[in-house]
Amino acid sequence: MDAGCTAIPGAFNALCARAIARAGFKACYISGAATSVCAGVPDVGLLTLEHFARTIREAADAARDEHGRPLPILADADTGFGEAEMVRRTVIEYARAGAAGLHLEDQKFPKRCGHLDGKELVPADHMAEKIQWAVKAANDLDAEDRRRSGTGVPPVRSAFLICARTDARGVEGFDAAIARAKLYIEAGADMIFPEGLATEEEFAKFASSLRASVPSSLRPYLLANMTEFGKTPMIPLSRFGEMGYSCVIYPVSLLRIAMGAVTRALEQLKKDGSVEALLPQMQTRKELYDLIGYTPGVPWEFHA
Repeated sequence: MDAGCTAIPGAFNALCARAIARAGFKACYISGAATSVCAGVPDVGLLTLEHFARTIREAADAARDEHGRPLPILADADTGFGEAEMVRRTVIEYARAGAAGLHLEDQKFPKRCGHLDGKELVPADHMAEKIQWAVKAANDLDAEDRRRSGTGVPPVRSAFLICARTDARGVEGFDAAIARAKLYIEAGADMIFPEGLATEEEFAKFASSLRASVPSSLRPYLLANMTEFGKTPMIPLSRFGEMGYSCVIYPVSLLRIAMGAVTRALEQLKKDGSVEALLPQMQTRKELYDLIGYTPGVPWEFHA
């Protein structure tokens, strides 16, 4: 993420993650909203840590770049599945599952989508403590990696990124979002995710305010959320780069596209009693097999 602004599409399953890698994207995102609705429940923190870790592991196993290397995965960790001890466990489980980083948010449980009204925040110092625990867990994993590499045991992970999301803009106002971001940076966050900003000008002001007030030694990466039908207008990736953002996630875009197609296909099947008219819209058997790297009659090689 040191080279320009990176687009990070959201994968709602392993096959989607593989398609993201095949399309040439340099990273993949696992969304809490997409993971939740794929399980048939709303995005209010109902799923377990184990459910999220399984989704991450499947995506990490499936998504490889053109050189066969695992695609970096940034994963949504909601509010950390609990307090400090659970935040530590979340970092460890996500790293073991194959994530390259996660983000934590400062909402009260039960949380809700960042682009909905009615959110409540935990005290800022409470969130800062969670970040400190997350950073310590990541540092401990790094130390364990170094110890294991000296004994020939493969490392669990490389440097793990801790991103702090603040939902303060829609609850306490823009200035509070800046103040919380500064506190989270002091707590050790590598990246800041300002959720629910309402204009391009707010994104620019948020980035410039942090640049002006945070020492360069602490200056974090910045993440923008480009979700549809929310409070944020459609802003091009290039413009986010100009404003100083390191990456842009597209958390539910592919799920919305897929489910739109599914809904229309079901309507046509119900009407016609046949899917023949839908064949031109389908991925062919050959295209599917090519995506997963499978040749009938030839043993399939799993990439460990």
